[in-house]
Amino acid sequence: MTPESDEKLRARLSETQYHVTCQCGTEPPFDNEYWDHKETGIYVDIISGKPLFSSEAKFDSGTGWPSFFQPIDPNEIVEVEDITHGMRRVEVRSRTGEAHLGHVFPDGPAPTGLRYCINSAALKFVPGSKVKE
Repeated sequence: MTPESDEKLRARLSETQYHVTCQCGTEPPFDNEYWDHKETGIYVDIISGKPLFSSEAKFDSGTGWPSFFQPIDPNEIVEVEDITHGMRRVEVRSRTGEAHLGHVFPDGPAPTGLRYCINSAALKFVPGSKVKE
């Protein structure tokens, strides 16, 4: 899949979605769509529509962003060293959509011990009843 042009993405995405996914931005904690979302379903890449995370792997990390302990398909997640803002972190991006999603940290729950801290603006939620569609 060829990524959409910048012009098409700017037209299709909200300002916040574009800033987060295409400019490596971050939305405010506790003031985003999915940080406390509890419905059953999956979260897909806002750019490509590829499934990224399941509600079954979502947990309350207390950070104010949606957090997951594992992706649906690890091959759809790309990890990149991020040394911005005076920190050393691991950025996570979507392989197909090439979107900035957030970061992964080694302080999550079992069974993986990982915390994928993801911006809501990079995601679209698909309720469990519509997943097969």
